[in-house]
Formats: sequence, C-alpha cells, structure tokens
Amino acid sequence: MTKAKTKGPLSRWERDREREKTGTELQARARLLRKRASDAEQILWRHLRGRRLAGYKFRRQVVLEPYIVDFLCYEAMLIIEADGGQYAEQKRAQLEAMGYRVMRFWNHEILTETQAVLEQIHRALLAATPSPQPSP
Repeated sequence: MTKAKTKGPLSRWERDREREKTGTELQARARLLRKRASDAEQILWRHLRGRRLAGYKFRRQVVLEPYIVDFLCYEAMLIIEADGGQYAEQKRAQLEAMGYRVMRFWNHEILTETQAVLEQIHRALLAATPSPQPSP
C-alpha cells in the first residue's frame, strides 16, 4: 500500500493563480447574470442606470469577492439587492463588514411598488452622502 502524497500549503504564486481563476469565474458569472436579468432587475436598472437617480452612478452585477451584488453605487457605498428569496443574511453581514450599506427588495415589491422602492433608495443615497461644506 502506497501513501498518497499530501500537498503542503500553497505558494504565493499558486495562491495568486487560484485567486485569479476565481475572479475570472466570478466575472464570467456576473456577465451571464447581466444577460439573464429578472424582470424586477430590468425595471430597477432602467431607473438606476445613466445617473438617472439623483445623479448617482450605479453598476450592476458587480463582483465583490466572494460575492456578486445586483447593483452598487461606489460613491454612496450602497448595494441594492433584488431577489426572490435566495438571499443569505451571512452575505449581508459580510458586505456590511466591508463598509457597504445593503438594501434588499423582493422582486414583487420592485414590480408592484417601483416608485416607493426608488424613494427608499433615494433617501438612502442622500443619507450616505455628506452635505457639502460652505467654503470659507
């Protein structure tokens, strides 16, 4: 009977290569998610894209390793999740630990109460951005 060789810890080069592979896989998954957006995501994106909501820039299906978030405004550090129930509280807690504020809306809420959802997002954007200080 021969012993199976156990591999020791990964070298720095091997770790970087694994991270790169994981990042590439996540980017490919994000592209696929953009192409296969749900109706709720499409409606929300129509209102968020092109700085249409109070001049804030949003991106969709953004990789924040190890996650892909639905919508992200870097300026306000605000993440918007549109989902039908597959959302994990652990994901939310980890994103908040990274310094992001996370808002979650159910698909039916986005589809039936779009204006109310947009108003909540708008309030969160205004609360996250410091008001400009008057010049001396």
